[in-house]
Amino acid sequence: MEEYDLIIIGGGPAGLSAAVYAARYKLKTLVLSKTIGGIAATANKICNYPSYKEIKGFELMQKFIEQAKALEVPIFYNEVKEIKKQKTGFIVSTKKTDYFCKKIIIAIGTVRNKLNVPGEAGLLGKGVSYCATCDGVLFQDKIVAVVGGSDAALTSALLLAEYSPKVYIIYRKDKFFRAEPSWIDLVENNKKIESLFNEEVVKINGKDNVEGVNLKSGKTLKVEGIFIEVGSLPKIDFLSNLKVETDEKGYVLVDKTQKTSEKGVYAAGDITNNSLKQIITAGAEGAVAVYNIYQEIKKDSQKS
Repeated sequence: MEEYDLIIIGGGPAGLSAAVYAARYKLKTLVLSKTIGGIAATANKICNYPSYKEIKGFELMQKFIEQAKALEVPIFYNEVKEIKKQKTGFIVSTKKTDYFCKKIIIAIGTVRNKLNVPGEAGLLGKGVSYCATCDGVLFQDKIVAVVGGSDAALTSALLLAEYSPKVYIIYRKDKFFRAEPSWIDLVENNKKIESLFNEEVVKINGKDNVEGVNLKSGKTLKVEGIFIEVGSLPKIDFLSNLKVETDEKGYVLVDKTQKTSEKGVYAAGDITNNSLKQIITAGAEGAVAVYNIYQEIKKDSQKS
């Protein structure tokens, strides 16, 4: 079984930043990730990451990946199924292989929420999407809707307006209060975008493809695509063997060093209970976690 000082679970900003710092501390490190770049890679446009006036999420995450690979940190695209604690570390099991490590960083981010309305599951990939960056170009000259009121929802609507003649934003509140004012201004000044407040989608219509949506008010909108941006939540079933404490929503509780309640396990990025979930803070948390892991490993080696 291959042995590592550190296994980082997650290949988004937190995990890849941790990988860069781990390499510089000369820790034998492995990154395990289901996806390339995490949710950050799906962002159409990032305008608040220092050094770039604006950059596409996929391009930014490619730069993260390139730096980690240049430092010879292996990145394996595998899903972690289970972690078992051992006397001197952990066994991390994927679908294909088991690995042993001294320390772990959980940096898996979160999973997109669903509306859980009739038609959503059956029309997935047939007009229902959770990623405007991935699928927006497929809706050239088609009327579409975005559900949600966050930065992700508004930036998705702005991207879709580049392809579509009409974009509806359907939001259950009476105004946008979660999104940055800059994004709100751009949406309000875009003539292709119409915001429908105090509304909810109760059904998605269509047989072979999306044909429209029913709203809570009783109205029906004719649209050929619906992009769902209603937030995300942690999914940490694979941690069931460990004593990792979470808050009421399932976010992993960490201290200022990014330690969890399970000795040897750290967490960073959107998976944690820290309030500001941004690329820059995820990267910083990854760096903090590795610094403290390095100090811990150094102390352990001195004792032995």
